[in-house]
Amino acid sequence: MSHTIGMQRLPLRIRLLHALRKEPDWLTMPAEALDEFRVAENRRRASGLARLITGFPDRGATIGWQQLALPDRVLQVRVYRPSSGGGRAGLPLVLHVHGGGFVGTAVQSDWVNSHLAGRLPAVVVSVEHRLLAPGISLSAAVDDGWDVLRHVVQHAAQWGVDPARVAVFGESAGAMVGALAAIRARESDLMLRAQVLVNPCVDLTSTTFDYASMSEHATSPTLTVEQLELFRRLAVPEGTDPRAVSPLYADDLSGLAPALVVVPTHDPMADHGRTYAERLREAGTPAQLAEHPGATHAFLSMPGVVPQAKSARKEITEFLRDRLAG
Repeated sequence: MSHTIGMQRLPLRIRLLHALRKEPDWLTMPAEALDEFRVAENRRRASGLARLITGFPDRGATIGWQQLALPDRVLQVRVYRPSSGGGRAGLPLVLHVHGGGFVGTAVQSDWVNSHLAGRLPAVVVSVEHRLLAPGISLSAAVDDGWDVLRHVVQHAAQWGVDPARVAVFGESAGAMVGALAAIRARESDLMLRAQVLVNPCVDLTSTTFDYASMSEHATSPTLTVEQLELFRRLAVPEGTDPRAVSPLYADDLSGLAPALVVVPTHDPMADHGRTYAERLREAGTPAQLAEHPGATHAFLSMPGVVPQAKSARKEITEFLRDRLAG
């Protein structure tokens, strides 16, 4: 009964999408089927038709793919620059990491990232990180996020950014990557101005599912506990230390960049975000918690169907503008 009432409170378009989409059997899906699903789903998210859901890019920004050569691998990044005066040097840098874990692409975040690039203005670099699969754990995505951040900051002049005005911004699994990048930045004396964590997953230890929101929203239309079980299985293979990808259990959360933690309330991971904001504050790191009643997981990537995405984008823009000011 509570699940039915919860669904009725969601936007009509979300309920329709949920009714029309057939979810795979996540926990019995073989590796080959996961690969096929990932390719098909990412193609769908990058299609022109998907813009009706993921939103249309801001006209104040240019968008393009770029190959980034790291010492041991090559990654794609999606780069957003302000259209007006985009060639000028010394713009703030926002490193973005998309959500999805075992599926997802930077293209799904064009709506928010192009807005940030054009309106802050800033250079936004979104990492097309390695996705989870048998043999590829979440630590690969964590390394991708950190290595891209460090590379761009070290080559700031080439990228036209100000290395003293840098922020990280992640969504879902990408928020975990962003949170861990903020911790690594402190340890490496790379001074960040801000971190924005949207519907973050911050606990992949044995307590992952020990939160009230996990049972309350176990079958939410945009993320289910079954999906999270597959995510955790791939993210933390047997024999690895889950704390390495669980910022909630970091040894020290003090001295980090001020955080904005954005939480949609109709999300099994809502309490992850709430708990992390509380832990940051307890450690002395400034943390703002912004809750969006009735919004679902990944809502920031679905402005076409979840109206709360616009208010969240405004909060994020204002937060970053204040902290990236010259």
